[in-house]
Amino acid sequence: MTEERLTQTPSQTIGPFFGFALPIERGSEIVPGHREGAIRLHGTVTDGAGAPIVDAILEAWQLDETGTVSQQRGALARDGYGFTGFGRTSTDLAGHYTFTTLKPGAAGRSAPYVLITVFARGLTHHLFTRAYFPEDAEAHANDKILAAAGQRASTLVSVADGRSSYRFDIRLQGEGETVFLDFDA
Repeated sequence: MTEERLTQTPSQTIGPFFGFALPIERGSEIVPGHREGAIRLHGTVTDGAGAPIVDAILEAWQLDETGTVSQQRGALARDGYGFTGFGRTSTDLAGHYTFTTLKPGAAGRSAPYVLITVFARGLTHHLFTRAYFPEDAEAHANDKILAAAGQRASTLVSVADGRSSYRFDIRLQGEGETVFLDFDA
């Protein structure tokens, strides 16, 4: 008996997105804004020419402030208080997105981060990146992803732009392109 070898089929371009399939009520609220410790993580998604991507979908995945995975049931059913560890939102006509969340705790030796997944028209695969926080510079020195990014590591670090607010712009290509991560299947 011969072993059949399977090959991967080509991917398809992501989108178009249909409004009835993707929205989650209060999907950008990983925690509600009134929760103690809530922060805003926001930014703009742009293409290689710097033009805003007006129809991207972003997902945020993260640990809570203690570095623990959320045990809350039903990340799609927001209860108005709990931390879900997951959020989904879309960009607006200026390419801007926003999440209301908690600043995550560290997992092991890595610095605290929020994993961001980007889906957009023209991408054949969704993209993964991380948003780190500027006040964790000491922990950045021990983070393997930041070390591997070398001189481009700054594209993974958000900028504090107000009280409990962090800006994390995502550039899909070109000068200043955000570092994207590759996960093996």
